[in-house]
Amino acid sequence: MNRHTILRLGHQGDGIAEGPVFAPLTLPGEVVTGALNGTRLSDIRIEEPADIRVKPPCRHFKSCGGCQLQHASDAFLAEWKTDIVRSALAAHDLSADFAPIAISPPQARRRATLTARRTKKAAMAGFHAKGSDVIVEIPDCQLLHPDLMRAIPAAEALALHCASRKGTLSVAACLSVGGLDLHVTGGKPLDGPLRIELAQLAEAHDLARLSWEDETVAQRRTPDQVFGAAHVIPPPGAFLQATAEGEAALLADVMANTAGATRIVDLFAGCGTFTLPLAGGARVHAVEGDAAMIHALEAGWRKAQGLKQVTAEARDLFRRPLLPDELAQFDAAVLDPPRAGAEAQVAELARAQVARIAYVSCNPLTFARDAATLVAAGYALGRVRVVDQFRWSAHIELVADFTLNSK
Repeated sequence: MNRHTILRLGHQGDGIAEGPVFAPLTLPGEVVTGALNGTRLSDIRIEEPADIRVKPPCRHFKSCGGCQLQHASDAFLAEWKTDIVRSALAAHDLSADFAPIAISPPQARRRATLTARRTKKAAMAGFHAKGSDVIVEIPDCQLLHPDLMRAIPAAEALALHCASRKGTLSVAACLSVGGLDLHVTGGKPLDGPLRIELAQLAEAHDLARLSWEDETVAQRRTPDQVFGAAHVIPPPGAFLQATAEGEAALLADVMANTAGATRIVDLFAGCGTFTLPLAGGARVHAVEGDAAMIHALEAGWRKAQGLKQVTAEARDLFRRPLLPDELAQFDAAVLDPPRAGAEAQVAELARAQVARIAYVSCNPLTFARDAATLVAAGYALGRVRVVDQFRWSAHIELVADFTLNSK
C-alpha cells in the first residue's frame, strides 16, 4: 500500500498529494494509504485524519454522487471556496475585498435532476453513484428540500410505467408556487395511451406540471416562479437558481451594485430572476438566447403591477453581443452567463464604458478572465461575495461589482 500526505484539495474536491496523486474523500493534512492506479488512489484508508474532518450528515454520502464534500467542516469549505476565487483572480494579477460567504442551509435545494429506471420487480430513482452510472436511492437525502423529495416516488412511477425496458429516464424536478414541476427526457415516444397514463400519474402524484421531452402533457396548476412583484411560468426545464436562499443572496448584491441606475441591461437574463425585481425601480432591457424564456419573462411582466418598463429580446450573446452603440443608453449592466463566461460581451461592455456592472458567475476561472478585461479597460473591481448554494459540492458561484473609474 502506498502512503501519502494530502497537500490540498483540487477544484473537483479530491485530495491531492505529491506526484500529483488524487485521493477522493480526503482532506488537506491527512495521511492516507491506498492502492495507486496511475495517478489515482483507491481502497483508501485514513491513517491520520485532519481536524477539519467531520461525520457526514447524510447516510448516503459514501455511495451517492450528489455531494462530494460532506466530510469537511463548513468553516473549511467556506474558506476553500473563497480561496479558489481569490486564486483565480490572482492568476490575472487581480485582488478584491470579499464579503462574507452566503451558504444555503441543508435540505434547501429546490431543483435537481434524478435518474430513474425500471428494475426486475419495480423501479428506482435517485442520483448516480460517485464516478458511475449506477443509481443510488436517496430516501434520507440531506440536500433536497423536503417538498422536492416527493419527486422521487413520482420518478419511480414514471420509470415503471413509461420508460423503455433497458433505458433510463432523466427527471428534472423543480419546486414552484403551484407544486412539483417535472420535465422528463429519455422516455418512450408519446402516443395516445402514453398521454393518458402520464396524465393519470400527474394526478396520482399531485404534480403541478408534467412535461415529456418538449411537450407539456399535464398541467394541473400553474408552475409559476416569483421574481420580485412578478409571477413567471418558465418553459419546461428552464434554468432556476438552485436554492431560494442562494437566489436571495445574489439578488441582494445585484440590487445593491446597480442602486441608483435608471436604465439597466440584463444580459443572459433567463426568465427574469434579476430583470423583474430590478424593474421595481428602473427600466430594464432583458437579453437571453432562449426565446421561450424571454416569452415567459415578458408574460410575467405584463401581468405584474407597479413595475417600470421592461423590454426583451432573444439573442445569442456569444455570437451577437450587444455593441457599444446599443449599450450607450444604459447606466448599469447585469451579467449572469453560463460557465463559459461572457468574453465577447464583456469586451463590448468595456468598449462601451457602461458605468456599473454587476457580474454573477458560476465559474471563478472565466469570471477572473472577464474581470481582467474590465479592469484593463478602466474598471475597479469592488466587493466579491461567494455564494454557496450547491452545498457540499465543489461548485462555486459568486457576485461581484465593477465601477468605471472616474477620469
